[in-house]
Amino acid sequence: MTTTTSAVPAWAVTRPGGRDTLLMTVAVLGVSFSGPLTALVATSFLAIAFWRNAAGAALLLPVLLLRERATLAGLRARQLVSSVVAGLFLAAHFAAWLPSLSMTTVAASTALVTTTPIWTALAARFSGIRLPRPVWWGLGLAVVGAALIAGVDVTVSWEALAGDALAVLGAICAGGYMLAGSRARERLTTSAYAVVCYSTCAAALAVAALVAGVPLAGFSARDWWLIAAITFCAQLLGHTLLNLVLSTVGPTVVGLAILLEVPGALLVALVLLHQAPPLLAVPGMVAVVLGVALVIRSSSSPTVTEPVP
Repeated sequence: MTTTTSAVPAWAVTRPGGRDTLLMTVAVLGVSFSGPLTALVATSFLAIAFWRNAAGAALLLPVLLLRERATLAGLRARQLVSSVVAGLFLAAHFAAWLPSLSMTTVAASTALVTTTPIWTALAARFSGIRLPRPVWWGLGLAVVGAALIAGVDVTVSWEALAGDALAVLGAICAGGYMLAGSRARERLTTSAYAVVCYSTCAAALAVAALVAGVPLAGFSARDWWLIAAITFCAQLLGHTLLNLVLSTVGPTVVGLAILLEVPGALLVALVLLHQAPPLLAVPGMVAVVLGVALVIRSSSSPTVTEPVP
């Protein structure tokens, strides 16, 4: 049997200590660079996502083999199914979201892709779980915010509106990734899960690149450095540190912290890309962030897990 680290219950809200606050701050700064740096890369988004995940799996493999090798004893193939499914959803998330960064503003794309808790909450409702009223208020607020962003982007160009749709699709796929990943981590350690998930994601993206005729090498030195920076900032600093504090502060606090990626990405895009979202879209972004925050905070109540009679 594999071992897993003890985790704070999903409904718990734990005040972060100084160490956890510092780690989450670094993680949010890391993921805030993801969108703007990706928008700077000249090569295909499939190639960016492939190398980001392949490098992440390769860097975590020594941790699994050297420090957590005992967890591999007695591991069965069926226990890896959820990790493989999570990897496929993650590949779909990157394939949808990354192209949107060049079609609409980084700030709008980032705001819409953080609506993942909205879709996981709806999936919970369809599975028979009762949602408290504040969750529905949050859902409504986020939908209004997304509509405001789309309404502004349709006046900019149809391409910008298509970018909004891809960002939302990326959020939906991220919801599948999170649901499958949470099931996988019931039996697997973080490193075992991440290696399988990232490897599956990289393999799926490699197949997609082969079918689409997209090269995975032969880039300029500038693009290679940007891909390395994306891997370091978003994959290692961002996701790894958030997974590290997840067991001590709980998913509610981590989910709220991730929402800070929206203003963070906006500021980074202002500096690196000299890109500012249309002024009329800002209220929509604020509504999306507040709506998702309300869903996350309200979903932290134990009553959310009560099934409909």
